[in-house]
Amino acid sequence: MATIYYTATSLDGVIADPEASLAWLLSRDIDPEGPMGHAAFERSVGALAMGATTYRWVLEHDVDEAGRPRWQYTQPCWVFTHGDPSRAPGDVRFVQGPVEPVHAEMTSAAGDRHVWVVGGGDLAGQFADADLLDEVWVSVAPVTLGVGAPLLPRRLELELVEVARNRDFACLRYRVARPSD
Repeated sequence: MATIYYTATSLDGVIADPEASLAWLLSRDIDPEGPMGHAAFERSVGALAMGATTYRWVLEHDVDEAGRPRWQYTQPCWVFTHGDPSRAPGDVRFVQGPVEPVHAEMTSAAGDRHVWVVGGGDLAGQFADADLLDEVWVSVAPVTLGVGAPLLPRRLELELVEVARNRDFACLRYRVARPSD
């Protein structure tokens, strides 16, 4: 079991444009079952951590024919927020404060499966700051955005573990380097 920041980024390290849109990402081709694809990864996940902006984006963009939010995740999801967002149909838990005590709950719920830090970059950074982030998996899209939310807005030392190509994307898997490494 590991805590993994699994995400996609533009070539210049942006995960969402200034309007918090992922339209640039959805215009590119990736095989969900391909190398480091999200479908296989999601099957290995037992719990999710998500920032409020990512949560709102999912609710607004994953809707049924009537415009109601669909919630594609069957795993419990902890949403880190300072507000009171709309509740998704599913096991969604709203939390505030440091990630450490919540991480203990997530790892317990995940059992022998991974904890997925879905986004954003600042939330992943909070897990890294608390020495709770084990890996970073990033699919790099062949596009530059120039401005927007950064992949990881702080310094983090990583060790490259795996590289793959999945259609339009370069997929990279890193292990977080610990000071004792």
